Amino acid sequence: MQTELERKWERCKPAHVLTVEDWSVSEIHSILDAAETLSHAPKQFSGRGLFAANLFFEPSTRTKISFEAAEKTLGLDVLPFEADTSSVKKGETLYDTVKTLESIGADVVVIRHSKERYFDELRDKINIPIINGGDGCGHHPTQSFLDLLTIKQEFGQFNGLNIVIAGDIFHSRVARSNLDVLERLGANVYVSGPKEWMSKELMSRYVTMDQAMEMADIMMLLRIQHERHAVKMVAGPGEYHKLYGLTAQREKKMKKHSIIMHPAPINRNVEIADELVECKRSRIFKQMKNGVFVRMAVLKHVLDQHKGGFFQ
Repeated sequence: MQTELERKWERCKPAHVLTVEDWSVSEIHSILDAAETLSHAPKQFSGRGLFAANLFFEPSTRTKISFEAAEKTLGLDVLPFEADTSSVKKGETLYDTVKTLESIGADVVVIRHSKERYFDELRDKINIPIINGGDGCGHHPTQSFLDLLTIKQEFGQFNGLNIVIAGDIFHSRVARSNLDVLERLGANVYVSGPKEWMSKELMSRYVTMDQAMEMADIMMLLRIQHERHAVKMVAGPGEYHKLYGLTAQREKKMKKHSIIMHPAPINRNVEIADELVECKRSRIFKQMKNGVFVRMAVLKHVLDQHKGGFFQ
């Protein structure tokens, strides 16, 4: 007889994990429930005989290493891949690279790529699950899931929470993923930061950083993504921090129960004051810890779908 958790898994149907927009609210809650369960007993499964490949064409610390930790905790063998020493340097296409790994025996691939929606050319041609580890300025689904898990652990639910996403909104795949999913879950989502980094559609959600301090239950800060800017910002780090950052003075005006989040890497004393990174409000390193459990849940889900309940 199936447990309730197993029945929830049955309702989670995406073959790949590419965007949070592909997932219904019930499917998202299923992933969060599974991640929470795994956080209490993370070594209960064995994936011996299965292979994972992590294809990172952009720099990464947290996402890449937490996927490796998740894979190894589940018992998967991780096939080594480094873009700088692969046949990509000889002109091999992304499709041919992924198809090669599938042919060699990879059972799941995690891909981070600078091209937005790189996965559109792969999703109907590759016969193993693809997990999006970030596509340009597009999407970062597992980051959204770990953010959601952190919020749910803190507040128990999402409905009615005031969440301010502050910083380089236009270039952030984290912001793009979270804006949609948080609103679908019932939160009130606002944005803050330089107005030139906002789309016209987002201006109706705009608040200043000083306004955000009085209303936010969650301050979700973003770094400046210099590598995606065609023109470098004019303001220096100190000026940006004063105008748009979470300063020590601003933090004192936050609600008693409010928390600080950040997907990292962190630019200390730019988007957030150095002394706030590990203050009592901060959940930044808790997010990183939750990233392993969420990625275990996602890997387990796609491999259960692909292998017919391998982990049951």
